[in-house]
Amino acid sequence: MTSSLFILQFVLAVVLAVFILLQKSSSIGLGAYSGSNDSLFGAKGPGNFLTKATFIVATLFVLNTLTLGYFYNQENLNSAVDNIQTDTLIPQSADLPLPSSAPAAPGK
Repeated sequence: MTSSLFILQFVLAVVLAVFILLQKSSSIGLGAYSGSNDSLFGAKGPGNFLTKATFIVATLFVLNTLTLGYFYNQENLNSAVDNIQTDTLIPQSADLPLPSSAPAAPGK
């Protein structure tokens, strides 16, 4: 689920960047490379269409970001310390070996 949302996030980021760059500005943006920016979207230009499309894609981008954050947080709620089995780390008192005499020093 998160991998498909991550791919969607990447696509939304690219589409959002293209929509922002196509909007009419003082330097015309990427519309300068397509000839006349006004002829592509009609007599009034791309302002109204691109503004609405940018708003919709930006809203989807923000909602997808929040959803991704929620899913990644749910997957990582447990820490590594929570997964350690403590019953194998602490030996039971009956399992402890009895103390034996110290080994003799070599050479004596």
